[in-house]
Amino acid sequence: MEKTNFIDYIRVFCRSGHGGAGSRHFMRTKFNPQAGPDGGDGGRGGHIILRGNKNLWTLLHLRYYKNVHAENGESGSGNNSTGKSGKDIIIEVPLGTIARDEETGIPEAEILEDGQEVIWMKGGRGGLGNAKFATATNQAPEHAQKGEPGVEGWKVMELKVLADVGLVGFPNAGKSTLLSTITAAKPKIASYAFTTLTPQLGMVEYRGGKSFCVADLPGIIEGAAEGKGLGHRFLRHIERNPVLLFVIPADSADHKKEFEVLLKELEEYNEELLHKQFVIAISKSDMLDDELKTSIEKELPGGIPHIFISSVMNKGLIELKDLLWKVLNEK
Repeated sequence: MEKTNFIDYIRVFCRSGHGGAGSRHFMRTKFNPQAGPDGGDGGRGGHIILRGNKNLWTLLHLRYYKNVHAENGESGSGNNSTGKSGKDIIIEVPLGTIARDEETGIPEAEILEDGQEVIWMKGGRGGLGNAKFATATNQAPEHAQKGEPGVEGWKVMELKVLADVGLVGFPNAGKSTLLSTITAAKPKIASYAFTTLTPQLGMVEYRGGKSFCVADLPGIIEGAAEGKGLGHRFLRHIERNPVLLFVIPADSADHKKEFEVLLKELEEYNEELLHKQFVIAISKSDMLDDELKTSIEKELPGGIPHIFISSVMNKGLIELKDLLWKVLNEK
């Protein structure tokens, strides 16, 4: 169910509405059969608009929404009547969605706030009616404009999870157990690799009614930056997390090497990820005595805050929350 319910990439063909044509019409009255031009303008073509919705966590609702066509504007008519504008199409998307042109890959819209609206693809402008072309020397213009065509093409919508803290680590490092312990989230937990196939979000309740969001992300393997394992599908979700919590199990054969491999995969995917705030949590530390903890501490890189925790024994979790809150609020 995880694989089918969490959709973070959608390809869709979009076309905004064409503008309506301006009218080439002349007023005729009983007493003045040549009363002059009164052709109205054409209506604007419908826009395609993206709107942020904080209650959406996935692009699943757009999975079968493969063709999006906005309405065309109506043509103008006599008596200077402007044609009706085409109906806009509003696509609701989760926060963290980026819309791109498939051919160029250039980002065209980014949704980060609830209720935020961005005109993704503008409808064509309506053409001017012949009344707009009347001048002192040309009082009966025969010309009226056609409406502008809409914009069309294959587009891509990509979701990058928005969270304050992203959990980073190898498969089965204890990230899901940690998330389920410090939040109300209920991720799938088992003793085999890649239990987590999709990002899981949870809210951590902190002191004084404060809170912050933590995302359990699918585990990294060596070569993830090249697309191995869950590869880019995982790595793109950590781009928006200001703090990365590296979860390294106490029974790791080489804690320093494990951290360096994780760091290398982040760097190869996007060097800017190295500018984020890092915290290291040694999980499953209930099996460690003070001597082993001291030995592990010597392996860890200096300058990066670290903490020993045990999600099963509920040890060090309050201190971990304090540390993450402090790092999150550092300038």
